[in-house]
Amino acid sequence: MNADLRFTDPAPRIHSTAQTKGCRLGRYASVGERTVLREVSVGDFSYFERHCEAIYAEIGKFCSIAANSRINALEHPLDRATTHKVSYRPNEYFRFMGVDQAFRERRRAQRVTIGHDVWIGHGAVIMPGITIATGSAIGANAVVTHDVGAYEIVAGSPARLINRDCFPPACTGVVGLAAGQAVRGHSRHSEP
Repeated sequence: MNADLRFTDPAPRIHSTAQTKGCRLGRYASVGERTVLREVSVGDFSYFERHCEAIYAEIGKFCSIAANSRINALEHPLDRATTHKVSYRPNEYFRFMGVDQAFRERRRAQRVTIGHDVWIGHGAVIMPGITIATGSAIGANAVVTHDVGAYEIVAGSPARLINRDCFPPACTGVVGLAAGQAVRGHSRHSEP
């Protein structure tokens, strides 16, 4: 064994109460207690705190996802006799009835994409089909219904632009880190 003792084990950490299905987790990724992930790709060093849910999403490297966040929140069908899940998941109530595959495929097609170094605040909700670009910050309890640009800070319900947060050395630094390049001496908030 030729382990470098300066580093911890790079294997993803998944809390014993968390559930993952069809997920890919990067090096040093972490999934907190009672978090549920379905068909989610999580980049290196990104983490979910406790009680989060995400489905059909791509999450970049170095993302910080606070407790109780929801990524790709379910939209109930409004064009059916009922909005209740019995209309698209009847298998939970009736034997020999399967999941509505057309509904599931529409949901899969509305993937959420989150760039690198994104901070998602406590209790935030990211709606289906949203793209959140690198370096962005999502305020606590925000409901994100529109795409968020690079290094934008959004908050509220629905989420609105609060500020843009980008200092050139830090911007290139996080992109370099995500690409696997060593970056030293730059703070996110240092002046150029």
